[in-house]
Amino acid sequence: MTTAPRFTVADSAEDPDAEIWFAEPAGFTAVPLGALLPAPDSSAADDLRTALAPFLRAAPDESVRQQFVARFTQAQRMLGALVETGTVHCSIGLHRDDVEEGAGSGGWPLLSLLTVSWRTTAVAPRGVTAARAVSGLDAGARIDFVELPCGPVAFSEAVHVPGGTGGLPQAPLVQFRAHLPHPDCRRLAVFTLSTTAVGHREQYRAILRRIAALATFDNPLRPASSGPP
Repeated sequence: MTTAPRFTVADSAEDPDAEIWFAEPAGFTAVPLGALLPAPDSSAADDLRTALAPFLRAAPDESVRQQFVARFTQAQRMLGALVETGTVHCSIGLHRDDVEEGAGSGGWPLLSLLTVSWRTTAVAPRGVTAARAVSGLDAGARIDFVELPCGPVAFSEAVHVPGGTGGLPQAPLVQFRAHLPHPDCRRLAVFTLSTTAVGHREQYRAILRRIAALATFDNPLRPASSGPP
């Protein structure tokens, strides 16, 4: 006997200003960008201070408390930089490595980051916009074009190695992107899935492609209009 899949509908699906809808698989937790980046002197800023107070009180000493504040501030800056470049959604993925656990990995957790961003584009047919989105990539990048229910989509995949500056780990980072042109032909939604688990790129590639396949620019929760009597 088969069991129908279960879906959890986030509150954001009812947002009247929403412009794209998509489903995330299990293991992804949305980062509340609005709550973590409140406007100064707003009620949201007061709520954030209230939420952080127990963590600050639980710190064993002032040194640990200051370290927590510094790291939290750094995380806010990183999220702020994403928002400034058009990011409207961010999720952290945490999955157990059940593919290589028999090879001595012990089922270590695998981390990933999923973002959804908007980009303004020149007015053009959607297929042209999708092609332009992946033009100019490195020769080693993997590119694919498909037609999905939401329209033409360009997929790109590339491995990056951070430089020696900025204090970033030198571990390779694989990034998968799905470029979804909006029906208004003036903008582009970009889904980006990043992870250092390069050895699992096939599984992460499948995750992003599934997310893109379920994405839609039409509200799926809108009641179907009744036909003529």
